[in-house]
Amino acid sequence: MATSKRIKAWTGDRTVAHPVEEAVKLVKANATAKFDESVEIAVNLGVDPRHADQQVRGVVALPSGTGRDVRVAVIAKDAKAAEATAAGADIVGAEDLVERIQGGFMEFDRVIATPDMMALVGRLGKVLGPRGLMPNPRVGTVTPNVGQAVKDAKGGSIEFRTEKTGIIHAGIGKASFTEDALLANVKAIVDALNKAKPSGAKGIYIKKISLSSTMGPGFKVDTASAGA
Repeated sequence: MATSKRIKAWTGDRTVAHPVEEAVKLVKANATAKFDESVEIAVNLGVDPRHADQQVRGVVALPSGTGRDVRVAVIAKDAKAAEATAAGADIVGAEDLVERIQGGFMEFDRVIATPDMMALVGRLGKVLGPRGLMPNPRVGTVTPNVGQAVKDAKGGSIEFRTEKTGIIHAGIGKASFTEDALLANVKAIVDALNKAKPSGAKGIYIKKISLSSTMGPGFKVDTASAGA
C-alpha cells in the first residue's frame, strides 16, 4: 500500500528529456523513502561490447564522493601490505586472502592487487569476474601504488564498464547530496565516458541518459546539457 501511495505521489514528466539540472531536482524531490536513497545514472552508449574495439571501461573520481563506505580488499604482501593497511584498507592478505575468497568470503566492494600477486589472483577469475570485482590494470586496481589506490577507492573513485546491452550503470551519490554535488558527479562521469570513447564506436556515442533514486522513478536527461 505504501509503495502504491509513493508511486501516486511522484511528480515530474517522465516522458521528456529534461536539462540535467532539472532532472537532478526531480530525482531529489521524488526520493521520499525513509532512508537516504542512492542516486544512479544509466547511460545508453552506441557501442556493441561484444566487439573488443567497442568495450568501454574505466575509472572516475567523483568530485562529491559516493556517499557510501567502500570496503576495500587488498591482495599484497610485506611492505605493500603494510602500505595498504596504513592507507585504510579493510582487508589485507596474500595467499590466505585468496583462499578465503575462493571459500566464499565476499565482504568487500573493491579488490586491489599488486602486480606480483597476479599469478595468485588469476585463480579468482571465476569468482570475482562475474561480479565485476576482478583487479585490472586498466582501471587502476592492479598497481604497485596500493596506498594511493586504496585512498582513491575510499574517496569516491568508481569503476564503470558496459553491460552486454551497451549500458553503463553507476551510483553517483545519495539523495541527501546537494543539487550541485550531484551535478558535479553527473558531469564527471559523462566526461569520463567521453574520454573513454572506443575507436570502434560509430554514430551517436552517448544516446540516452537517465537518473533515478533507489525507490523513485527514472527521469530522462537531455544529453547535451550533461556534456555529452
